[in-house]
Amino acid sequence: MEQVKKIKTLTGTVVSDKMNKTAVVLLEKKVKHPKYGKYVKKSTKYKVHDQDNICKIGDVVTITEVRPISKNKSWKLVEVIGSKES
Repeated sequence: MEQVKKIKTLTGTVVSDKMNKTAVVLLEKKVKHPKYGKYVKKSTKYKVHDQDNICKIGDVVTITEVRPISKNKSWKLVEVIGSKES
C-alpha cells in the first residue's frame, strides 16, 4: 500500500531578494510556552526557489515543499499573494 504525502504549503513574508532565483521568506507563529502559558513569537527563515525573480521585499507569498534544489533550498514559490502594505 502506497502512502501519499500531504503537500506542505506555508504563507510568509519576503525579507530578502538579493540572490539570483532565491528569496528568503520569514514565517512567524505564536507558540504557547509549556511552563508559563505565555504566547511567544517564534520565527523561521526559509530559502525559496524563485525561478523568475518576481518576489520583492515585503511581499506576502505562498511556498510549498519540494525535493532539495541545493544545500539550503527545499522550498518553491507558488504565488505572490500581495504586498504587506496593501
